[in-house]
Amino acid sequence: MEDIEIARNTQLKEITSITDELDIPNKYVEPYGHYKAKINLDYLNEISENPNGKLILTTSINPTPLGEGKTTMAIGIADALRAIGKKSILALREPSLGPVFGIKGGATGGGYSQVAPMEDINLHFTGDLHAITCANNLLSAMIDNHIFQGNAMQIERVTWKRCLDLNDRALRTVTIGQSGEKNMIPREDGFDITAASEIMAILCLATSVQNLKERLGNILIGYNVNGNPVYCKDINAHGAMTVVLKDALNPNIVQTLEHTPAIIHGGPFANIAHGCNSILATNMALKLGDYVVTEAGFGADLGAEKFLDIKRRKLEKNVDCVVIVATIKALKYHGGLSKDEVKTENIEALRKGFNNLKHHIDVIKNVYNLKPIVAINKFGFDTENEITTLKSLLDAEDVEMSLDESFAKGSEGAIDLANKIVEICDNSNADNEEKKYSYNIEEDVVSKFENVAKNVYGAEGVTISDEALAEIKKIENMGYSKFPVCIAKTQYSLSDDDKNLLVEEPFTINIREVRLRTGAEFIVGITGKLMTMPGLPKTPAAERIDIDDDENIVGIF
Repeated sequence: MEDIEIARNTQLKEITSITDELDIPNKYVEPYGHYKAKINLDYLNEISENPNGKLILTTSINPTPLGEGKTTMAIGIADALRAIGKKSILALREPSLGPVFGIKGGATGGGYSQVAPMEDINLHFTGDLHAITCANNLLSAMIDNHIFQGNAMQIERVTWKRCLDLNDRALRTVTIGQSGEKNMIPREDGFDITAASEIMAILCLATSVQNLKERLGNILIGYNVNGNPVYCKDINAHGAMTVVLKDALNPNIVQTLEHTPAIIHGGPFANIAHGCNSILATNMALKLGDYVVTEAGFGADLGAEKFLDIKRRKLEKNVDCVVIVATIKALKYHGGLSKDEVKTENIEALRKGFNNLKHHIDVIKNVYNLKPIVAINKFGFDTENEITTLKSLLDAEDVEMSLDESFAKGSEGAIDLANKIVEICDNSNADNEEKKYSYNIEEDVVSKFENVAKNVYGAEGVTISDEALAEIKKIENMGYSKFPVCIAKTQYSLSDDDKNLLVEEPFTINIREVRLRTGAEFIVGITGKLMTMPGLPKTPAAERIDIDDDENIVGIF
């Protein structure tokens, strides 16, 4: 049975029933139909004195192209915690239409471990991503209108890009201003996918409407004829952008198939952005639940690093437990087998691929000083010999392992994992210890890039293009060197080469471009061949998505 059919055949509770269970007054609940709602930010102020729950971060090894089921596992953990009597809440990201219509699919979990209504969440949901796209492109329109109307700020170089929530490689570089009108100046522009937009990052890192407006005003849009920076507030665009985003700033609440509350808000990718749901959603979940399960995109080298080095600096709460999701087939894939060979037992490849998992374990334990547990997303073709071998490898690292079957069994398939997580959380002393990061925020920009590369990826260092070095010098001269860094890198390898899966030889990280994000308050380093506007595969998922004669959506997974 397809995920969409499982979700459609499950009877959901009215969303007000879910919010009633959390004791959220109706005046703060803004329903979007029967099964989804927004929670007004005023409610966060009302519960600000509530104690924080335990924070469980779900991450993974470097994934295969279809992912390792990290979101599915996070949902299964939250359901299982609830099944053993704990007050658990999910805090997840919103899906992007790019992967939905591309190759990876949606981001609502799978099998019997899903958030619902899955079609709504995977498509338009409550309109947040459309609002982000609109605010981004409103700024673009106002920049070009400012130039057209006389260019009072003497803007000479525009660095701001348009965005779209679809994979469309044809829009990576475009030429605009071709109408031939008087004062219309043609120039080169480009599109990022909405998940990579600075507006997305700002929405996810903002702490209030006023903080959102301030951050929007601080967006660097380009430079004037004297080489001085020009900001969004200089052309008075930030007020209107705040109005467009005001409702989108309120977190969304839905439920799992087992009726566990799920706060889903913000959707940056972790390979080209910072990969975490909003601070507001996480803070709200921490005040409402005793155990909060959140996730960060792709492998621990991307999402977890950015959660711990960027987002966690803004949270008052430390992480109590890190769940590293892996599959035996992915370990064999990282051990040199092809995607067609990974379903066959191969202990040698498993042992070789274990190096990838061990690397992520070492980073979580030794760089961030946090307690990991490994969750194995179990497949029917996994053999007892492989499972036993993997457990012995993890025992040697003094790391707990749990087999998870929440895809096939829902909460029942994650009870062992939930119990082990509770034990780790209840023995956690993370909040009483100093947070450990992969770099000191006071370091210069190049040192931060180097420390992430060495401490998190296991690289020998970084090489930086002349263009990127010039941009770094400009950033430091402008006084922004104390920002954290956000490295855009392939998710498939610890290196910046998506074909280098085994990573057996020493490598360096090659930073070809640096972008300053003054509103989001971080510095992006783009590595390798990574693009901030992805393209569609040869056979995109969009080709099988359809609507049947009964007007049911089919083909979304």
